[in-house]
Amino acid sequence: MMTATDELLTVPEVMARLKLGRSTVYDLIRTRRLTSITVGRARRVPAVAVRDFIADAIGEAA
Repeated sequence: MMTATDELLTVPEVMARLKLGRSTVYDLIRTRRLTSITVGRARRVPAVAVRDFIADAIGEAA
């Protein structure tokens, strides 16, 4: 059974959650600041990776 912590998000869903543009999200993935996986030809971002990214960004800002 998949839980909320196992949820995989599409790039547009990540864009909406972070309120960032497509190229910025792909830059975060490319620079490994945002973890992602590839399923077939589709790029997916674990929801926990988005939460970790936000926590890291808050920590850097403090």
